[in-house]
Amino acid sequence: MIETVLAKDPASKPARIDGRRLRSERTRQLIIEAYLALTREESPGLPTAAKVAERAGYSVRSVFERFPDLHGLQIAAADYAITQVVALAAPRDAGGDRMTRIKSHVNTRARTSERWLPLWRALIANQGGSEELKARARAMRERVLSLMEHMYAPELSTLSEVARKHTLVALEAIVDVESWARMREHFGLSEDEACAAWIQAIDRLLPPTPPG
Repeated sequence: MIETVLAKDPASKPARIDGRRLRSERTRQLIIEAYLALTREESPGLPTAAKVAERAGYSVRSVFERFPDLHGLQIAAADYAITQVVALAAPRDAGGDRMTRIKSHVNTRARTSERWLPLWRALIANQGGSEELKARARAMRERVLSLMEHMYAPELSTLSEVARKHTLVALEAIVDVESWARMREHFGLSEDEACAAWIQAIDRLLPPTPPG
């Protein structure tokens, strides 16, 4: 009797629907994480649906039930990774003295570069004509510029508008993800050595810190 009542209880249906939705979202998340893991291993190549499905522990059908195609999966993975990187790159010590701010910025940028580099290369290599991926690449560069404007506001405030813009462009080039990769991969620098090189370059490029 109890079983019959429960079976007819309309309140049980939303619970089942919510459970299916949660499982589907979990599957989607695992597929994204599998894609990112493969990207780190195979960058700049684009992982196949079969490889993503195998890594995630699902069928290829499950992949395409949640994403229209690999491009859709790539965009979802980029958005997920960007969210993580943005959280990791939150500004710290913005009120500190010059060297405290430079070291804080460099240490944060180094951590995000180590984590972001494989996906960044995949984004650049595979964006093709995708306006969505191009927009995400632009947004990441703009965020880097915005963060430096915040961190180095005292020094930048002493410059003319043109000089300020040129300084920011040069700073962005210094702390570019591929700049980090060249130091680590081509020149064989350790993380500490690469950070020291960035700190020195930024300190030399920035104008003197105004008093007070």
